[in-house]
Amino acid sequence: MARTNAHDRLRRMELLAVQMKQEAHCTVKDLAQQHGVSMRTIARDLSLMREQGMQIDADRGRGGGVRLDRNWGVGRMNLAYPEAVDLLISIAVAEKMDSPMFLASLESVRRQLVASFSPEKRSKVTRLKSRILIGVTASTYVQASANSPPKRVVQRLHQSFINQEVLEIGYQREDGVSSERQIEPHYLLLKYPIWYVVAFDRLRNGPRIFRCDRIGAATMTGARFQLMPKDAFQPSLAEDDLSL
Repeated sequence: MARTNAHDRLRRMELLAVQMKQEAHCTVKDLAQQHGVSMRTIARDLSLMREQGMQIDADRGRGGGVRLDRNWGVGRMNLAYPEAVDLLISIAVAEKMDSPMFLASLESVRRQLVASFSPEKRSKVTRLKSRILIGVTASTYVQASANSPPKRVVQRLHQSFINQEVLEIGYQREDGVSSERQIEPHYLLLKYPIWYVVAFDRLRNGPRIFRCDRIGAATMTGARFQLMPKDAFQPSLAEDDLSL
């Protein structure tokens, strides 16, 4: 337990350093709420960070803020495993899109990220990358109706995709008709800039493709699913314009 607490504290201190450097005004109360700990715990973290030489300034009075001197570097970046996975997959997406810009150093970054994983985790990341599909750029008509999905929906879809867990969603079709679905997110498809989830719809008992920005609500069910081959979704993927 002590080792876990020490690891959590070190990770929290890294996040605090980044946050205080980027944000103009942070209060101890706000930081405690965001990290799910007490104000006393945050105060101890800040005290330890000062002992390590970080220049943390504090405003006096009630509601005073704390900040890290902007000239202070936060040191080497230490990513948690899910963050490293997300970054590695983002690099893979950029490479698949064959963008000529900003690709010069991606190979080096990718090698360093892969080297930081255990063989088991490398295999897992490889499987995840194979489940991300890149299609042609979305039509002007489709792009005109694009929206940003709610952050909580993105987070749950992300979790469901990685853990192969059934997701219950509220979905609105192009014609405005809404419905509740239980889906298995087998693959993700990018037809830039639109993301789709390639899923098996349990209520419709068949493959379906859903635009991520039309998912208005998402709830984890706890039920797991077995991955289906891409061929099972090929008829749906063959559609020219996935406006859905």
